[in-house]
Amino acid sequence: MPEVLLVEDDTALRSTVARALRDAGLVVTTAGDGTQALAAAGRGPDTRFAAVVLDIGLPDSDGRDVCQALRARGIDVPVLFLTARDQLHDLLSGYAAGGDEYLTKPFHVRELVVRLQALLRRAAPRAPRDASTLHLDPAGHALDGPTGRLPLTPTEFRLLAVLMAAPGDVVRRRDLVRAGWPDGAVVSENTLDQYVARLRRKLGQAGDHGRSLSTVVGVGYRFQ
Repeated sequence: MPEVLLVEDDTALRSTVARALRDAGLVVTTAGDGTQALAAAGRGPDTRFAAVVLDIGLPDSDGRDVCQALRARGIDVPVLFLTARDQLHDLLSGYAAGGDEYLTKPFHVRELVVRLQALLRRAAPRAPRDASTLHLDPAGHALDGPTGRLPLTPTEFRLLAVLMAAPGDVVRRRDLVRAGWPDGAVVSENTLDQYVARLRRKLGQAGDHGRSLSTVVGVGYRFQ
């Protein structure tokens, strides 16, 4: 039976949803905040979970940052966001963070179950990835590496998460802008380049000298 990670800080809602998922034949592990969720998911890229149900409003971090941290670890199982925020920019930011589905509160638990089952059916096996010594912490907005911890600004965190989630692939500049800044924000070419330069320095300080950010001229950047 597929195992699902349920991340929700509201005890009553967490219990109700977990019971419904178990009644639907799923194995459920619960977490009350982002730190617990990442500990349960593991360092990646392999995880025992087939999907994650993730509340955005967590007590220690934003659920979208938790999702990006999972993606940066190579954990690419389906993520279904739960949130009380129903504005368009909230929905777009959830998908930009790597989410696959979005359900606003209040919701019918049966609808959550059906949507999650659909995600599980569509989930395709992915190519294996090597484990990394670099890890993002969404609660502390930091990069953990062999030499210690480096603080990241929220924008640095989002940009690096997108790059780390696609090692070896070119991430286009427009996709980085969408991930790093609110929908509709006007970001100059130079601003993005400055952020990438800062990330290069921090990657060097993190101590994993096999990892770097390379420029693909006129297209974007590659984490490798």
